[in-house]
Amino acid sequence: MAMEMDHSFTVPVPPEQAWDVLLDVEKIAPCMPGATVDEFDGEVVTGRIKVKVGPVSLTYRGTAKFTERDPDAKVILLEASGKETRGAGTASATVRATLEPESDGEGTTASMHTTMNVTGRPAQFGRGVMIEVGSKLVEQFAQNLRRLITEDGAAGGNAAATATDAADGGTSAGQATAAAEADAEAEASGTTQDGPGSTQPSPVVPAAAVTPTPAAQPPAASADSINLVKLVGPALLKRVIPVAVVAAALALLGRRLFRRGAKG
Repeated sequence: MAMEMDHSFTVPVPPEQAWDVLLDVEKIAPCMPGATVDEFDGEVVTGRIKVKVGPVSLTYRGTAKFTERDPDAKVILLEASGKETRGAGTASATVRATLEPESDGEGTTASMHTTMNVTGRPAQFGRGVMIEVGSKLVEQFAQNLRRLITEDGAAGGNAAATATDAADGGTSAGQATAAAEADAEAEASGTTQDGPGSTQPSPVVPAAAVTPTPAAQPPAASADSINLVKLVGPALLKRVIPVAVVAAALALLGRRLFRRGAKG
């Protein structure tokens, strides 16, 4: 079953930063539900995607390769293919992604055009269900990616603030140490800055305490599989209910015919 899909999502960083993030395959892989990266050599990605259809679990293993990466135009072309590990089903896709700045200049819109071909059990759901599954997956991926980028930015800001606080704390500690040494010398000579002959100790300024800033928590790992029933439950029901109604009608008709035959 072949199909084409178009999706788009936004991330809260400019295109230059979004480009670097999207090319970091191992970092963003957990943002996609069910995806696991086994190996990445800079060009080819080897991994798995686990799909659940009710109680049935399917695992696809395959590869994806960057066939085009244009940093000036911000265009990525990816070709992927995979096969069921315990079945004859296959899946292949070509994805073209482009990055464009938003009007405010602080965000990026990522647009994706996907050409996909699926065989095996998932193809039995039909093109409409598969397109809805794709939309839900992109939505979840974009949500996880935005959280990842936001938390990375917060972690970077906290690290800078902690370094600044540490530097300020070191300066205050040095000033306090110098003051303590000056007081010690004054006491040894029998005088202090308060006046000749005074024995009152001079106040010592304590070092400024540095409050550690809690590190940002890493984004929660994505689900270990794509649950098609949870993603598109209503769509599946729309397909199952008519079949169930027809089956019930046939069963009722068959029952009536059987009774008539028995009476005759």
